[in-house]
Amino acid sequence: MSSPSQKPSLPRRSPKIQEALAARDDLAAALTTAGIQLPAMDVRTPWPDAEGDGRARPADYALVNLGICSAPVAHALAEVIRNGTTR
Repeated sequence: MSSPSQKPSLPRRSPKIQEALAARDDLAAALTTAGIQLPAMDVRTPWPDAEGDGRARPADYALVNLGICSAPVAHALAEVIRNGTTR
């Protein structure tokens, strides 16, 4: 058991999680170039990181969650997609 001053170790990232993190970062960079920020973007797997016995299980796949955004940001995103241009 770890002491209160030590942070718990994070589960090892599977290649699928690494791929999703890279995709999230790539999309965030492209959106930033277009003047758009989706601050709630993250990566999720369809199950908890650990099984009942506490062992981390590798992710078979991971999803980029775009989160929520305000109506003006949604309109800006739609405009950029439609026009294929940056602001």
